[in-house]
Amino acid sequence: MSSWQKICRIEDIPVLGSRVVKRAGGDIAIFRNDQDEIFAIHDKCPHKGGPLSQGIVFGRTVACPLHSWQIDLATGEALAPDHGCAGRFELKVEQGEVYLAL
Repeated sequence: MSSWQKICRIEDIPVLGSRVVKRAGGDIAIFRNDQDEIFAIHDKCPHKGGPLSQGIVFGRTVACPLHSWQIDLATGEALAPDHGCAGRFELKVEQGEVYLAL
């Protein structure tokens, strides 16, 4: 059973932007797309470790700011022809509050 940590309100995450949660095991980037969908993945591209939170969000994808690898926000997987995974985290939104599974 997961325990949930309240992170922020959904409107605290910019549309087509992100918010970073600092943690000892590596930072987590929480993204919001233009459909108000929320995603959480490691803030580290599987290619060269670029900060995905600084990438460009479009649809359900983020482009790494270093080499433009496209990462699927729902799975953390790099889109073909690239391969690798940033890793994802479970989220939920309740009454406008964003919660991250620990």
